[in-house]
Amino acid sequence: MINASEWKEFKISDLFDCKLSKGDLKESECDEGSINLVSSGTLNNGIVKRIEEAGDGKAEIFTGNCLTLDMFCNCFYQDEKFYSVSHGRVNILIPKFELNRQIGLFIATLLNKEQYRFSYGRAVYNSFAENIVIKLPTTLSGSPDWNYITDFMNEIETRERESSSNLRNSIKTSNASKNDKINTDGWKEFSFDELFIIKKGTRLTSDDMEPGNINFIGAIDNDNGVRETIGNGFKYDGNCITVNYNGSVGEAFYQYEPFWASDDVNVLFLRDRLMNKYIGLFLCTLIKKEKFKYSYGRKWNLEQMKKSFLQLPIDKVGKPDWDYMENYVKKLPYADKI
Repeated sequence: MINASEWKEFKISDLFDCKLSKGDLKESECDEGSINLVSSGTLNNGIVKRIEEAGDGKAEIFTGNCLTLDMFCNCFYQDEKFYSVSHGRVNILIPKFELNRQIGLFIATLLNKEQYRFSYGRAVYNSFAENIVIKLPTTLSGSPDWNYITDFMNEIETRERESSSNLRNSIKTSNASKNDKINTDGWKEFSFDELFIIKKGTRLTSDDMEPGNINFIGAIDNDNGVRETIGNGFKYDGNCITVNYNGSVGEAFYQYEPFWASDDVNVLFLRDRLMNKYIGLFLCTLIKKEKFKYSYGRKWNLEQMKKSFLQLPIDKVGKPDWDYMENYVKKLPYADKI
């Protein structure tokens, strides 16, 4: 572990110029293109879409090799040029020193550690971002030791590559080739209500939970939604999807065995056939793509979800092509290990 006891404190404003995007760039009004559009959120480096280079004609393109810090203190290193949404959602940290990817990732990790300070409605506004304090290793002169940080991160990345290589070599798959990129031309929109029977989860307080081995699904974003295991029995059969409408809104997980879902979770069963793990995983990926619509405290409640839409591949009669979805996932590398 790093010994940070002798590290020195630096304000963000000591290291970066903190800027905001100009204009009123909206994802829904931008055509697809090749330039990243960064918004607030925890996924995909904050990138919500790739848009045309022209943007809205007002917003600035940032050159990359900088950091983005959103209003919830999610920080990412951006290596390519990008646009950012406006309204103060994302702070762009332009370095006053010679930044590289290793240093960017190091500082982003430190800033992400500050997220606990910005719950309960507190936001990282521009003036606040400038005054956040982080600790960094220093040289004898007291300036940040960028060489140490770069060497440290290079060592971490080398270990990760070796670990990943060892893992890949230890797991064999008969699906050696990658699928071609999906062509979504001709896909059709279906409402959630057309596709799913949607049930609201059932409240169970911590005081009423009994010890056991039944999965309890909460509104979290990890461990397949399993917050803990209980002995109160199960409320829902498997072969379905759970979607958080509160908490980590929009997180979707395929559940393969019976479970209990909290009242912050909606449970989705296919209407016209029994779901399986391949179809479930295909649908979960698409559902998660909708989560950007429910940031900033918006909840995806039962009635809103019924009116929401998913684009799906269709068969010759215009119905969802479940066989295509299943076979697509089955052919992915390591799908034979699911």
